[in-house]
Amino acid sequence: MPFTLTEPFQTVEEIKKSRFLVNVAPVNNIEQATDFINAVSDISATHNCWAWKLGQNYRFNDDGEPSGTAGRPMLSAIEGQQCDYVVAVVTRWFGGIKLGTGGLARAYGGSVARSLQQANLIELIARTSCQFHCYYNEWPLLESRLPTIDAIIEQQTFDAEGTQLHLAIPNHQLPTLQQWLNDVTKGRVQAKLIEE
Repeated sequence: MPFTLTEPFQTVEEIKKSRFLVNVAPVNNIEQATDFINAVSDISATHNCWAWKLGQNYRFNDDGEPSGTAGRPMLSAIEGQQCDYVVAVVTRWFGGIKLGTGGLARAYGGSVARSLQQANLIELIARTSCQFHCYYNEWPLLESRLPTIDAIIEQQTFDAEGTQLHLAIPNHQLPTLQQWLNDVTKGRVQAKLIEE
């Protein structure tokens, strides 16, 4: 089961006189990952290496360190901690002692792994997006039930007859929602899946 962070988290380590500042954060898309990398990178540092993973998409950057010694080990650390939808930036200030390629890979990957182990993580839940329209007199009963299936209202609009809802619900809760809609609307409404 994959996890993500509840909030951004930061740690600092010193390895052979080099200082490693690790910033990790939850992200939902590439733009958020890029914005986070730009926000926490320090131009006065020797290197600002980064990695992110968003489902099947991932990227990493060694930022001047020898190829394969920073970004790839950081991505491996994210995956090794079973994390997803996460970005990691490790800012390094060189302390005068060379670590070698193996030492760099261990320092970058290890610092990200240790940071993720200390951070607050939550389980990622696979969700289905769906939509439906119900009358105003039906909405209060449905609204009171939605928290019990961990439904997230992504969008809600109102018209003369009622409300149009776009929800994200855990995949396994779709049959429950369909049954509630059937009961409350006497079979008139079924949730329609939204193709992502």
